[in-house]
Amino acid sequence: MRRTPSRLSDGREIIYFDRDGAPPRTAVDERGLDEGAAIGEVRYDVMTGEWIAIAGHRQTRTHLPAASECPLCPTVDGRLSEIPESSYDVVVFENRFPSLRAPEGEWELPEPGLDAVAPAAGRCEVVCFSADHDGSFTKLTPAQARLVIDAWTDRTAALSALPYVRQVFPFENRGVEIGVTLHHPHGQIYGYSYLPPRIVRLIEQDRSHRARGRRGLIADVIAREAADGRRLVFRSQHWIAFVPFAARWPFEVQLHPLRAGVHDFTELTDAERDELATVYPRLLRAFDALLGVTMPYVAGWFQAPCNGPADERDAVTLHLQLQSNRRAPNKLKYPAGSEMSMWAYISDVPPEQSAQLLREAWERA
Repeated sequence: MRRTPSRLSDGREIIYFDRDGAPPRTAVDERGLDEGAAIGEVRYDVMTGEWIAIAGHRQTRTHLPAASECPLCPTVDGRLSEIPESSYDVVVFENRFPSLRAPEGEWELPEPGLDAVAPAAGRCEVVCFSADHDGSFTKLTPAQARLVIDAWTDRTAALSALPYVRQVFPFENRGVEIGVTLHHPHGQIYGYSYLPPRIVRLIEQDRSHRARGRRGLIADVIAREAADGRRLVFRSQHWIAFVPFAARWPFEVQLHPLRAGVHDFTELTDAERDELATVYPRLLRAFDALLGVTMPYVAGWFQAPCNGPADERDAVTLHLQLQSNRRAPNKLKYPAGSEMSMWAYISDVPPEQSAQLLREAWERA
């Protein structure tokens, strides 16, 4: 892999990740952009114990542009985009409309309280998987997918080294039904300056689990699902995928490395990354094979927290949470009163039935 960092005209960082033999990346951003919006805020919700990012400047971000105006396509035929080069393999750049951004000077999260507020420190990056506007992660070759994994690994290491980042979260949203605003195949990486609620809850559950004399919670969940088998989707040499015992969404899968103690992408071996580059796109293709329609989904990579206590890092190992809000070929599941107001999810498809359908789709993918 060849890594080429550069800067866009407003000072944002852009990094090209190329396979050997790709042309050198020397193009300059000629748009003359002004410096981006000021940093937003994070505010503490004392009724839930959660930090909420306030980012009013994102109201002006690009929304479902025509293919001819896509900001994630290469710069060709005089049409300037976020990527100055006329082609690329994989590219990562700072989001032009970030929810979180680097703070000025010394920064720390304030103590929780009724009026706790701070600059919304962190980092938001865009990851373009392919220069092909009509492509998708499902269409990537193993070599292309491996390059994306290498980019995730690079960015996990870089963002984890920032003193104000506590959590690095690579993810992809696909489909307008799930809220996508740009069709070009891409994902994002958030470097949060606080622990998101899902990670806080996972750490709390792990501590409670260990307090009862057991080993790590995630390791015990993997062992339970491997032994039970009813919710298993596939098991390969290095990876295992299953539908969670209490899945919230009609179709939901977790993908874990079989080796214990892998906390983030930087701790994967070459063999584990090579196999992931094959099984992950196939898992996404299995989602599409489920109902005979392209599935909207959110694919999020959970990683251990950084720059915090050791027991927080021990509680979380690397895994994918893949979920879709489509419950039938022509039906979506919308979070309604129970989910949105009370956070009490009601699943439409039994996890064992979902797993059976996914196993069959895996064989067709």
